Amino acid sequence: MPHFTVVPVEDKTLPSYDSLEGINWVDHRDSGHSYPGHLDTVSSDGHGSHKEDSPFLNSSDSSPKRNDYYDRNLALFEEELDIRPKVSSLLSRLVSYTNITQGAKEHEEAESAESSKRKIPKSPNMGTLMGVYLPCLQNIFGIILFLRLTWIVGIAGIMQSLLIVLMCCSCTMLTAISMSAIATNGVVPAGGAYFMISRSLGPEFGGAVGLCFYLGTTFAAAMYILGAIEILLSYIFPMAAIFHTSDAHGGDSAMLNNMRVYGTICLGLMALVVLVGVRYVNKFASLFLACVIISIVSIYVGAVKSIISPPEFPICMLGNRTLVRHMFDECGKNITTGNTTVHSKLWQNFCSLGNASDPHCDEYFLQNNVTEIKGIPGLASGIIRDNLWGSYLEKGEILEKASQPTVDVHGSLENFYLYVSADITTSFTLLVGIFFPSATGIMAGSNRSGDLKDAQRSIPVGTILAITTTSLVYFSSVVLFGACIEGVVLRDKFGDAVNRNLIVGTLSWPSPWVIVIGSFFSTVGAGLQSLTGAPRLLQAIAKDNIIPFLRVFGHGKANGEPTWALLLTTLIAELGILIASLDMVAPILSMALSFLGMSMCLALMFISSWYYAIVAMGIAGMIYKYIEYQGAEKEWGDGIRGLSLSGARYALLRLEAGPPHTKNWRPQLLVLLKLDEDLHVKYPRLLTFASQLKAGKGLTIVGSVIQGNFLDSYGETQASEQAIKNMMEIEKVKGFCQVVVAAKVREGISHLIQSCGLGGMKHNAVVMGWPYGWRQSEDPGAWKTFINTVRCTTAAHLALMVPKNVSFYPSNHERFAEGHIDVWWIVHDGGMLMLLPFLLKQHKVWRKCKMRIFTVAQMDDNSIQMKKDLATFLYQLRIEAEVEVVEMHDSDISAYTYERTLMMEQRSQMLRQMRLSSAERDREAQLVKDRHSMIHMSSLYSDEEDELGEPVAERIQMTWTKEKLNGERRIRNNAPENFRELISIKPDQSNVRRMHTAVKLNEVIVNRSHDAKLVLLNMPGPPKNSEGDENYMEFLEVLTEGLERVLLVRGGGREVITIYS
Repeated sequence: MPHFTVVPVEDKTLPSYDSLEGINWVDHRDSGHSYPGHLDTVSSDGHGSHKEDSPFLNSSDSSPKRNDYYDRNLALFEEELDIRPKVSSLLSRLVSYTNITQGAKEHEEAESAESSKRKIPKSPNMGTLMGVYLPCLQNIFGIILFLRLTWIVGIAGIMQSLLIVLMCCSCTMLTAISMSAIATNGVVPAGGAYFMISRSLGPEFGGAVGLCFYLGTTFAAAMYILGAIEILLSYIFPMAAIFHTSDAHGGDSAMLNNMRVYGTICLGLMALVVLVGVRYVNKFASLFLACVIISIVSIYVGAVKSIISPPEFPICMLGNRTLVRHMFDECGKNITTGNTTVHSKLWQNFCSLGNASDPHCDEYFLQNNVTEIKGIPGLASGIIRDNLWGSYLEKGEILEKASQPTVDVHGSLENFYLYVSADITTSFTLLVGIFFPSATGIMAGSNRSGDLKDAQRSIPVGTILAITTTSLVYFSSVVLFGACIEGVVLRDKFGDAVNRNLIVGTLSWPSPWVIVIGSFFSTVGAGLQSLTGAPRLLQAIAKDNIIPFLRVFGHGKANGEPTWALLLTTLIAELGILIASLDMVAPILSMALSFLGMSMCLALMFISSWYYAIVAMGIAGMIYKYIEYQGAEKEWGDGIRGLSLSGARYALLRLEAGPPHTKNWRPQLLVLLKLDEDLHVKYPRLLTFASQLKAGKGLTIVGSVIQGNFLDSYGETQASEQAIKNMMEIEKVKGFCQVVVAAKVREGISHLIQSCGLGGMKHNAVVMGWPYGWRQSEDPGAWKTFINTVRCTTAAHLALMVPKNVSFYPSNHERFAEGHIDVWWIVHDGGMLMLLPFLLKQHKVWRKCKMRIFTVAQMDDNSIQMKKDLATFLYQLRIEAEVEVVEMHDSDISAYTYERTLMMEQRSQMLRQMRLSSAERDREAQLVKDRHSMIHMSSLYSDEEDELGEPVAERIQMTWTKEKLNGERRIRNNAPENFRELISIKPDQSNVRRMHTAVKLNEVIVNRSHDAKLVLLNMPGPPKNSEGDENYMEFLEVLTEGLERVLLVRGGGREVITIYS
């Protein structure tokens, strides 16, 4: 977590010169204007889908340029502040963004462009426990735990059951970790899992996976409803069955018909509840969750109690075969009533009474004894040894206990209904498919992202903690079931051997009804949650308009409820209800949801049901190609865009479609190099800096300009390119080289800026060197070219980086064991100042340096609030940094500032007006410098060899005429008068304000960052009037004096970082 301090900067300048030369200052403050369109916020596109606003800072809807200024401490940046937001207002707007829940009335109002009266939505306040952990528990724990886990343990054995649980829980854990990586990458707006998938993988993958996710959620509702009906008809109220069997073998079909009828009724009632209002579903969510927790606790309590007092659930065995207990009352062939022994009901079932003296009995019944065994031997019985390994059954196979004595004879098929038998053929893959839905439901927390106070933290922590909790419950339940319950009872799916009791209920304490009632309500609640979430997921897909024929399902009621989507969801769920078999619907759910987990889930799809897996992949593939064919004109910053940079023709054509999304923005560099007379790179450390910034990734173009004629300089161009390529190889810069020939250097640089790159693979940032020795140079071409390049990059909307004192930058072989990279964030530049140090820290040279971010608070800024906002901003960006909010107290213009400005203007005026020879001009300029020697401060780390190495201008041979001679004498005679005029110059007030900004900021920066390894600083823009160019260079020199390594940064007019996922 970042550390913060607020540091007030006291005014330590010389006495006030406020009244000097009649200067009257007016304090101009921030008028509080807002800056619409400047921020990378989330809005609506008219169809209700989230999208990011235009990333450009100078949007067309921005407020007109103000004629007021910020206070004099930022006068040097007043042009930037006219079109860019202040740091304090930017932070305030970013942290005030509210996640709005989909389907809420406030959401509809927020998306309505015509709404003139907007309600302020309630700020999200749900924490990790209530917002993610408990909803995930409720959705993960479902019908499979109560109805099928005991049966899976009995069929597969403890060891293979643990393997099944491990596979399924590992799959969901890996999926949750991937989802967490996306969730922690920035703010997660309302929209849940589909929003994260589509914005990370693109509209094609998002649409395909989102629809499969929707189908899986819909079939989950059908599965939960079928489970609830099975509990109702089998364990709670069996007499409610409408269809009854007419013979002994028609029980299964009658049960399926009953489930179809009651399932349809239940689905209709649930859909009606969801249609009336989601708030009713949410009100009962806590009750349903409490039922789940109580039921699970009762299982553990019952298992512990079974050590001392196992529950009485005797199992009646005929030989080694298990009998259906509700078909008879006494477990025996004969019963004694008083002194009379009569045949039991069991005997009557196996024997016909055609001849009373010689009844015809089933042969197996006659040859084998009837015995009773404990259904729940208890935790201390040692039954776990018998249940370690599996016992897979064929359909119709009778459940047998191998250790029971038996006479192996064939019995009559007419009595088959008296035995407990397998209803389906079992296998390991089938059991995986049936159990897998009980490990899903992990998206419940992400689907509530709009309600979460801190989605970045809550989604990963809550989801992973819920998966861990449920996994532990599943693992322990498998062991407890195998250690407490008899094997034939575990393999009895419907509890026929224990008189139609729920198997897991026989172990619970104090009564089996705790599990029966709890599991019923939990399945009903899970079904309602699925019916609530699935229509909203379909509505989100429809509103994104990536699949045109689904557009109608994006509409709903006035309060945002997805009516049409709910209708379609109900119809699809009805298809699952008509299947009627819980064991057949579960593999369909496994198929759909497994597509989310990609590779491992793909394997689980084929393990669950290979034909369903092929169908799912075919559907997903067709949806993907359809969306791709339709165009999918959505730009969400998907990962495919970043990968396209490494492609060739096809990728270039895709990149041509438009500028990259903010999430994909990285500096693609154009490095401008200067060559010496021998065609050697003059400042190779520029390439070193580029290699450290890029780390071999993305696009780097190294350009240079040769002055001359291309027809005469082709050989020189080839030699220059080879020299640059050699230096790029030495400095490990992976990129391209381009050398152009132009009549003027500034024109050549302009050509490079305009034409470098190909299609969408173009540079978006320029790196250029500082014009060292510009003060001493007779030729103003060097610094004029520099300023012209700054103007060109601004006009082209390119970012600009100027490493000053680049010879002091570290080589690729150096390592900083400690130190700081200081960022001075004065005006908002789209996030360049945040992004660049983050990229530099990825390189081994800067990796151990820590970031410090300094931001300037003005008189009308709330420093405490800025600290809180900046803490939230950095947390959302996942940037580790120490931040200091520096208060710039308004102060008077000091004598130092005034005289520094006066000296600057005198020098500029002298060089502009006095037409002296080179030697005399140098002498007069030196005289002015001598007069102000007490304030002369040359750049601390200017390259002396560059200043001394300037070529001496060749002596020009002139033919003197009488007119020229007289004109030269007049100039020399008037020189003293011109010099006196220079001395009496009054400095321009705007220049004094700008100099005041440069002096004050430099004082603060040097004080705080004198020991920093690198200082990043906003670069003020050049004046619109070219007459002030030389003053601009002086301002930059004053701003950076006393600093060893400085990187001047100027944004390209667009946002380059975003807090949103």
